[in-house]
Amino acid sequence: EKEELKRTIGVFGLASSVVNMTIGAGIFVLPALAAQRMGAAAILSYFVCGVLIFLIALCFAEVGSKVTGSGGTYAYIETAFGPFAGFLANNIFVFGACVLSDAAIANGLSTTLGYFFPLLDTLAVRPVFFLLLFGGLAYINIRGTSHGVLFIVVSTVAKLLPLLLLVAFGMGRIEAAHLQWKTDYSFSDIGATSLILFYAFLGIETVVSNSGEIKNPPRVIPRGLLTGLAFVLLLYVSIQVVTQGILGDEMLSYKNAPLTEVSRRLFGYFGITLVTLGIAIAMLGSLSGEILAIPRVLFAGARAGIFPRVLGKVHPRYVTPHVAIVVYTALGYLFAVLGTLEQLAILASAASLLIYLGVVLASVRLRYKKQADAAKTFTVPGGWLIPALASLAILWLLSNLSRKEMLGSAIAILLLSLIYVGMRWYQRKQTRLPETVKDI
Repeated sequence: EKEELKRTIGVFGLASSVVNMTIGAGIFVLPALAAQRMGAAAILSYFVCGVLIFLIALCFAEVGSKVTGSGGTYAYIETAFGPFAGFLANNIFVFGACVLSDAAIANGLSTTLGYFFPLLDTLAVRPVFFLLLFGGLAYINIRGTSHGVLFIVVSTVAKLLPLLLLVAFGMGRIEAAHLQWKTDYSFSDIGATSLILFYAFLGIETVVSNSGEIKNPPRVIPRGLLTGLAFVLLLYVSIQVVTQGILGDEMLSYKNAPLTEVSRRLFGYFGITLVTLGIAIAMLGSLSGEILAIPRVLFAGARAGIFPRVLGKVHPRYVTPHVAIVVYTALGYLFAVLGTLEQLAILASAASLLIYLGVVLASVRLRYKKQADAAKTFTVPGGWLIPALASLAILWLLSNLSRKEMLGSAIAILLLSLIYVGMRWYQRKQTRLPETVKDI
């Protein structure tokens, strides 16, 4: 069916969306986790992640110029490989990448606020804090979409302002000795650190979900994605250099909130307040954005018969998918309580990398599908080179998962496959049921 959506998103709009969705909770707390493994040499992992995300973005651009309807990664993978692959991609995206990412953000928020209120980051209080956090955001989004959208706009400004101030004023306070590579590190250390850091680069899979509203996709998608990611990489590298250059080996003493300590040294108490409030609002905005958008995927899936019908209910007063919102936030709360920031960031990165691998392979698959307007689409130069490099890099990062994490991912994919087979069997049975009843 024709979507009848207006194509209004240009290069600047798409690049801004990339910046907004990518710069989230991760960069506020991950610099210390990276330095914990590699010291000042952790900067290498940023460039590894940067190169990989650029390779992936090129493949996104190629597929996005060919599959121009709404749906983003789900539509890309399903168009290339069929409904089963689309079903896996959709569920891995929602329940793997999004839910685990939200749980990681919640953990990051508790550790950041714990700088001021240590009680918040204790085992006894954290579950109560998470309950209030997810419950409050669920309530805001159930009350109406406009409330969630306003919160996202405010959070975008709040998270960029302290980061830009920190970089601008921190460059002059860097000590060169703190940037010397003293720690011995191996190739596997780079891979393990990059896997953690990649969490801070996630976001383009959400941005392209609005692909049905992007004007001139063959031109806008590659330019918008690459421009936005270039700004993100530059900002991330600058933040790591400033943080490492000011704190040095002391960074490990402030691993829960390294940017807060840098701001204290730069601006005093005002800096601590500014950054902490910025981080808190940014993390709340990221969570609110996910809780605004992703339950709609569950809602649409329920209306299409993919998920249980109860998820397709609409609140009689607020006209929002309240059941889907409650279920989604409940899952986020559960994983936030059970996991830690580092564990959740790794698992969220792994789920997203699987989605990215599907899109990279889809870029190759779609080259062999005949299209009437193939001449108007964007094709990554170099033939198979960039998709091959992207695939190898993704597999290399995934190889840094522990055996337990690999086994858990494999079991999850197997369960989803069994669910898909069961659903197809049930749907076929339902379609034959009227004829059977009629014969009786």
